Order: sequence, then C-alpha cells, then structure tokens
Amino acid sequence: MSGGAGRRRLVLHVDLNNTVVAADAVSGQGPRAALNSFLSTVTWGRAGAAGEWQWASDRPSLGPPCPGALSYYSRHGRDPAFTEAGPGRCFGGLHARHLQLLEWPGRPHDVFSVQGEPSKSYHLILPAFFRLLDTLHREGRTFAVIFRTFGTDLPRALRAVSCALAGQHPQFPTLRDVALPVDLNPGQIRCSKREVVLTRGAERLATREDGRKLYDYFSSFEGIGGFQDHFDWWARNQFSSRGGKPLWIDPHDPSIHHIFIDDNIRLDDEDTIVHPQVFSERGSSSPRRAPTSELYDVCLVQNDLLEAIADENYFLRCVRRCEENYDRYLACMEKDTPSQRWDV
Repeated sequence: MSGGAGRRRLVLHVDLNNTVVAADAVSGQGPRAALNSFLSTVTWGRAGAAGEWQWASDRPSLGPPCPGALSYYSRHGRDPAFTEAGPGRCFGGLHARHLQLLEWPGRPHDVFSVQGEPSKSYHLILPAFFRLLDTLHREGRTFAVIFRTFGTDLPRALRAVSCALAGQHPQFPTLRDVALPVDLNPGQIRCSKREVVLTRGAERLATREDGRKLYDYFSSFEGIGGFQDHFDWWARNQFSSRGGKPLWIDPHDPSIHHIFIDDNIRLDDEDTIVHPQVFSERGSSSPRRAPTSELYDVCLVQNDLLEAIADENYFLRCVRRCEENYDRYLACMEKDTPSQRWDV
C-alpha cells in the first residue's frame, strides 16, 4: 500500500439494502426478491426491431458491456421476479447459486438470520462485512462505520452488529476483540436547497452557517452508527446525484479517508445515489459538487452484490482499491488536475 494509505483513519459510509443486507425492508423484499431486483440492474441488452428485449451479454456487470447497451431495469424497472419469468429466466442459475451461498447454516438465529421461504433462512448481514471489520481490526487500523440508508431497517442491522461485536456470531467469534462502540439509536439526515441537517438524539448540526460542520462530524465519528437519509429529497431531484446521500471530501485533510459503498452508485450523475462534495480550497467551508467519475473507486464504491455474497474478502478488496487510488487522487489534486475516471 503506497503513501499514507495504511495510516489514514477510515470512515466507511455503508448502505444496507443490496449492499451488506440482501433484503429490503421498505419494499418488503426478502433475499430471493432482493437478489432478483439487483440482477435486473446489472444485466444488459436493448430492444430489437419489433420491441422484443435482446441481451447484449449473458454475464452481469456493473456497467454496460458494450456501447448502446441498457440495463434491464432502466427500461422495465427493478423486477423482484426477474429470473422467474420473461427474459430474465436465463439468469436463473446464477440467482440460484448466489441464493444458496446466502443460506444461513444450521438453525435460524433470532439476530443474525432472516426468514426466506418456509424452510430457508439466510444471512441478515453478509459475512463479507463482518470479515471486513475483523480484518481491519487485526491490521490495527483506525476506522468507523456509518450505515447510510433510505430504509427503516437500521435498528435491526445495528443490533446484529452489536451482538456480533459481543462475540455472539457463530462464524465470527473473534469479533469480540473489536472494541468499537455501537450506537443503537439511528439518526436522520434531511436535505433542502438551503442546507443539510443531521439529527441524532440531542445532536443537531446543519450546514447553513458552515459547510464543514458535517464533514468534521463524520470525520471524528467513533464506532458504528447509522443514519436514515432523505429519500423524498432524492425522488424530488429525479434520483440524481443532486438529491443523493451527501458525502463531503477534503483532499487537504490527508489523515482521513471517507469511502461510501452503495449498490446504487453509478457513473451516470443523473442516475446515482450519492451527492459528493469536495472542499477544493484548503480550509474552505464551501465545497464544490463533484461528478461521480472523479471519485469512483476512490471514495465511491458501486457495490456488486453478487461478488459481496460470493467472496468474503470483497469489501476488504474494495477498501484497499480505494486506498491505492486515493493516494493518486491526492497527488493529482495537489497539481489541480483531479482525475475524471480511475482505470484500475
């Protein structure tokens, strides 16, 4: 790992649904439907001359496999039964394999598993997330985790992480050694044209007077907590980055690295879920809005749910890739030439 990457404090902003949780409490989707829904966003094709859907590739990917390819969801919406009928049936085997990998071993657990079909239970939180916590701890890293979701499942997710860090997870007993406090009381982030307001318990911070307040708050965040972001604001902004979950980056603060992991991060700023803002001037309190391409795989990770299910080291690999790229990003910022896209 080059430069100061291994010494920086990590602040990991992590989505829940289809990122570390293969379910969606808001839509009522269990793992089977959530995995189908995700697959409909990462499979690509185009409409034929007669309007029929034609696949451009038989492999899922986060981006289009060729020019002109469209994701199935961009034309037909997210489909919780994607592989069960219609064009998506050809991905049924892929869905079945990953659903099997999600199965909870042994008897259902009140905290760590979620009910699927009558005879099936699945991991509530992906093992790859717990592996990330365990590895960062063993490497002696200083880090915090902030769950950022539009949904309502923060209390359950925070409880599961708290119990895991108490040594109760049967697959990750060594997490008892991770001395991170878990705040079980989620906060809220609400956005408007004038400001962003964060509340949690008695805490209340706003950006109207000082645009750095929330950057400083998240940079000094201790342990593990969570915030419900502002879905209605995202919807009012046509699901573009302008209305997305706010994230502040200060390249002049080399001791901190903020990373946001979310399955809805996309390179198209008109169809993405995080609103990145960069303090270009040292000490400035007025950040500029940054395109997703500038921070993709630097501070923004488009989650691949299939990889996160199949590879316990997936989130760790994502973090390490971002750390390597962040060194290069900071070097470019010093020269006032921020990269528009990192090729890794």
